[in-house]
Amino acid sequence: MRLTTKGRFAVTAMIDLALRQGKGPVTLSGISQRQAISLSYLEQLFGKLRRHEIVESIRGPGGGYSLARRADKVTVADIIIAVDEPLDATQCGGKENCHGADAASGARCMTHELWATLNEKMVDYLDSVSLQDLVDQQKQKNAEQNVVALPRNGNHAAL
Repeated sequence: MRLTTKGRFAVTAMIDLALRQGKGPVTLSGISQRQAISLSYLEQLFGKLRRHEIVESIRGPGGGYSLARRADKVTVADIIIAVDEPLDATQCGGKENCHGADAASGARCMTHELWATLNEKMVDYLDSVSLQDLVDQQKQKNAEQNVVALPRNGNHAAL
């Protein structure tokens, strides 16, 4: 299974958006600058996210995007599926004709069940991780980077 840049960029952009919820609409140009993702690419992704009612757009000056649902109600699977990212490790796209349409009937490859089960596990896992989980992880990571270590001997004069 290969998750392409489309899915990775969509999840990254959604984390960026969710981190800024409550501070007004977030512009795609801001996300583009912070995450080094092409603005035109973000426009395509957010069009799909809007059609799936994951984000909503606010037009006009001061406009941008905000979450259409609470971050704890949006899963990584929701985001990836919204941007048309295939989550399929089988060679046949789940059609069970692993050797192509010209092969004899029952042409599943010997590992079809393995890859089909991986697909199910992958979707289950991505469906269990909410956008809020990822936001919380990012906040924790940022908090840990901002911690100042105090000297162990209790001498605070060095600060």
